[in-house]
Amino acid sequence: MNKKETAQEIRSRAKVWTNFYHFLGFGFGSGLSPFAPGTMGTIAAIPVYLLMVFYLPQWLYIGLTILFLLIGIKICDKVSEDLQVHDFSGIVWDEIVGYLITMMFFPFSWTMLILGFVLFRCFDIIKPWPINWLDKKVSGGLGIMVDDVLAGIFAWIGLFIIYSLEIL
Repeated sequence: MNKKETAQEIRSRAKVWTNFYHFLGFGFGSGLSPFAPGTMGTIAAIPVYLLMVFYLPQWLYIGLTILFLLIGIKICDKVSEDLQVHDFSGIVWDEIVGYLITMMFFPFSWTMLILGFVLFRCFDIIKPWPINWLDKKVSGGLGIMVDDVLAGIFAWIGLFIIYSLEIL
């Protein structure tokens, strides 16, 4: 055991593989990364996105994304409560949902996939207003989810502008 590990990190690592809420909350284990867990959670979103974009009609992609958002509030709340830490960095279900929102309605291309990833990560890390304000003011599972949902919407707008201007 590394001396720098916190009690939350030790508890979370053990529960990810035995507790379904933690497995999802930690993005199928990607949130356990000691380096940039939010980025790793977004990387974990890419296979989910690929499965959805290639195998589901658009209406089902939208419906599942909304469902993932709604159940994400419960998942993030439960995991945060279990760990006794609000918005623990390893909780990355919100990144998965945020990335799915970013990519919604666009035709697949590797360029769009990468650009959507970069835009989403930028907005999630920088947290421009009102994202930063909501991140500080809203608590619980909704508070964990809301900043990434907005980052996904901001990234979607950026991607839409780039796509509309036919820059790519």
